Amino acid sequence: MKTIKLNQMEENSKITPEELKQVTELNNKMVQIQGEIGAGELRKADLVTMFAEESKQMEVIKKELEDKYGKVNIDLKDGSYELIPEEEND
Repeated sequence: MKTIKLNQMEENSKITPEELKQVTELNNKMVQIQGEIGAGELRKADLVTMFAEESKQMEVIKKELEDKYGKVNIDLKDGSYELIPEEEND
């Protein structure tokens, strides 16, 4: 392993303009990516909430249909349905 000795920092020590440009550009890209990740997470949270709301509505409709038609399997292509046979308890 190679050891690099660093000189004590001088008061006016600076990296080269090219190095500063390179570091600044990378930092800006990283900040942008972090922002996009955050926006993605917010969008994900919104979608999860929307899905939960739709699921609640589906449960309400399923209950209404079950009350009207009994326990059925519905073909979502044409709306036809088949009764689900009830299991007999011994």
